[in-house]
Amino acid sequence: MNEKIVILDFGSQYTQLIARRVREQHVFCEIQPFNKPIQWSDNVKAVILSGSPWSVHEGNTGDFDVVEILRKVPVLGICFGAQLLTHMLGGTVERSNKREYGPASLVVKHPESRFLEDVKTGDQVWMSHGDTIVRVPEGVTVIAGTDDIPVAAFEGSTDRFGNPFFGLQFHPEVTHSSCGKQIFHDFLFEIVGLKGDWTPEVFVEEAIQKIKEEVGEDDVLIAISGGVDSSVAGVLLNRAIGEKMHGIFVDNGLLRKGEFEEVLGIYRDLGLNVRGVDAKERFWNALEGVTDPEEKRKMIGSVFIDVFQEEAGKLKDMKWLAQGTIYPDVIESLSVHGPSATIKSHHNVGGLPEHLHLKLVEPLRSLFKDEVREVGRTLGIPANILDRHPFPGPGLGIRIIGEVTPENVRILQDADAIYTRILRESGWYDKIWQAGTILLPIHSVGVMGDERTYERVIALRAVNSMDGMTAQWTPIPYEVLGSISSEIINTVRGVNRVVYDISTKPPATIEWE
Repeated sequence: MNEKIVILDFGSQYTQLIARRVREQHVFCEIQPFNKPIQWSDNVKAVILSGSPWSVHEGNTGDFDVVEILRKVPVLGICFGAQLLTHMLGGTVERSNKREYGPASLVVKHPESRFLEDVKTGDQVWMSHGDTIVRVPEGVTVIAGTDDIPVAAFEGSTDRFGNPFFGLQFHPEVTHSSCGKQIFHDFLFEIVGLKGDWTPEVFVEEAIQKIKEEVGEDDVLIAISGGVDSSVAGVLLNRAIGEKMHGIFVDNGLLRKGEFEEVLGIYRDLGLNVRGVDAKERFWNALEGVTDPEEKRKMIGSVFIDVFQEEAGKLKDMKWLAQGTIYPDVIESLSVHGPSATIKSHHNVGGLPEHLHLKLVEPLRSLFKDEVREVGRTLGIPANILDRHPFPGPGLGIRIIGEVTPENVRILQDADAIYTRILRESGWYDKIWQAGTILLPIHSVGVMGDERTYERVIALRAVNSMDGMTAQWTPIPYEVLGSISSEIINTVRGVNRVVYDISTKPPATIEWE
């Protein structure tokens, strides 16, 4: 059983980043809401308290008891977590005269501390807090400050509770803290004494064994899409149960150009038992006259469920449905504040478990997206599946602004294929997190030869992001954009203008609908 760190979430926007930094050290961790009992097991070796938008004086932590945790394992408090440790153990936290936000230079006061073994005076750290620690509890040593605050880091001895505890007034998990990686390393290995043995190879071995134990000799159904998550889940299932995995890949008429045939070929090369279903006309007919983006999403989801259910009905004695659920989906459902406000319906199609009355198996539910890719590489899945850009579940249906018609799909597929090919040829595809084309619901005046044209407009979108929560538009060189624009206008019938979207998220979203 892998060693585990529990991260208690107090509502910080950075909680997932803490988990990612721990996982980078090959240490398994789980995020749990602070207001639910900790799921203790023998492999839980330490607890990290996250930041929070709250003040320790607001009383939002209810009956939370840090002393009970300290009697079991070492504790690291980050920002609000450090303030909470201070407040609950008898120190003093007060409102700052000014909000401390942004970079600060660390001053190490006790370089002999094993907790800050690889940190030195002058290292940059990132502050984001309104309260500050003015007096540490009894038996606690201040080991670092900054020019503006006396307590930037502290440590408590093992004598008082049986386990050491540490607090950081800054955020080591963000990239702005130059010493963050070293701090997590020293806590996990120097203080807690972990091995760091959670690797993709170990995950694959354990996941295959778990699937075998969970489903036994039963057959498993999976909706497989060509995307990273469902593809990795499918290969894991195939390794565990072979031909008893039954994949269904539906062509909804909203895929990228040639994608259906290409992906089916890859799945066959991987030895997967996958059936391709051509349902293009069915989706196009259902979308006729529909222009509202939410209605399009719901219609695409509804038709997919009908098609999938019909295909599933052709298979006898199905008891399990596999899904490519990943850890951010799980975290969202367990959020301290409840699920986030819905900006738009989920990119992936839901509703299948309720319709099919099957038990769920989710082999990737403990992994972040980058970890899914690493597992995929371990499984030998080719790069043209693993390294492809994210693609929304409703596909081109939400990149066609307005009505979805076969002609509009043809225009967008052709333009998107040119965009992707030139990005690859120029070396820019792998520098971009997500790129796509959007067909706008307007016509533009143009001149081709001696003739006036009145044709469609294509928008190009390219962003860089860690996880899709925020995104920055990508500065593709003008000469590359010029080549893309020229080829689209010259070869895609019905287009005479190309524009480039330079909006960040927020306030804009990555997709237009």
